[in-house]
Amino acid sequence: MTIHLNTQADLEDAVSTLVNLDLRLKPVLALTGMPVLRRREPGFAGLAAIVCGQQLSVASAAAIWGRVSTAFDPFHHDAVRRARADRLGRLGLSAAKIKTLKNLARELAAERLNLDVLAEEDADAAHHTLITLPGIGPWTADVYLLFCLGHGDAWPAGDLAVQEAVKIGLGLKTRPTPKQMTPLAEPWRPLRGAAAHLWWAYYRVLKKREGVIAQPATANAVSNKPAVANPTSAKAEIAAAKMPGSKK
Repeated sequence: MTIHLNTQADLEDAVSTLVNLDLRLKPVLALTGMPVLRRREPGFAGLAAIVCGQQLSVASAAAIWGRVSTAFDPFHHDAVRRARADRLGRLGLSAAKIKTLKNLARELAAERLNLDVLAEEDADAAHHTLITLPGIGPWTADVYLLFCLGHGDAWPAGDLAVQEAVKIGLGLKTRPTPKQMTPLAEPWRPLRGAAAHLWWAYYRVLKKREGVIAQPATANAVSNKPAVANPTSAKAEIAAAKMPGSKK
C-alpha cells in the first residue's frame, strides 16, 4: 500500500496515526502543533527546480529557477534537451547542473524514466531509481518524492535538520548518521514522510527556542523501538489504515 500526502487532511490523518502508534511522538506534536503540508510541482519541472537549487541559498535558487523557467515556457524536457549548454550557463546554471538536467531530459525523451510512476512505487525502490541517475543524490531524490509526488513513506535520512530533530526528540547522545536514520524510522513505515514533516516542524520550533533541553532518553528511545506494546501489531495497523489518497 502506497499512502499519498496530497492534502492537509491526508497529512493530519497520517500524523495522528503515527503519534498513536509511537508514544514518543506525542510530546513532539504537542510542541509543534500539526505540521503544514508542503508540496511542489511534480514532473520534470519539479525535479529540475530542485536540481537548480542544490547547494544554494533559497534566494539564489529562486532567482536561477526563475530565469530558467521563464526562458523555457512551457517548461518541457525536449526544450532543455535541445538547448545549448552555453545558453543554460548564462541563466546561472553550473556545468554539473546542466549535465544533470540534460541527462534527465534525455532519459524522459527516450521513455527510460517515468517520474509519475515513482509515486506508486515502494519508497525505497523509488529512491533507488532516482539516485542511479547522474547528478541526483539522496537529498534531491527524497525532496522530490516527498514534496513533488507526496509520497507518504519517503524518508530524508540525510537531511541535517531531521537528524538533529530526531536526536533531540528521541534523547539520543549524538546526531544520527544517514545510515543510522534508516532503522530509527522503521517504526514509522509506511508513514515516514509524515514523520519527516513532523520532525521538520520540531526542528523549526527548537531553532526558535534557545535553551531547550531534550527529555532524557527512554528505554524505547535507546533501543530505537516504538513506544507501543507490540511493534508487529503497530505495523499491521498502519498497513490496514484507510487514509485519503492511499493506494493498495
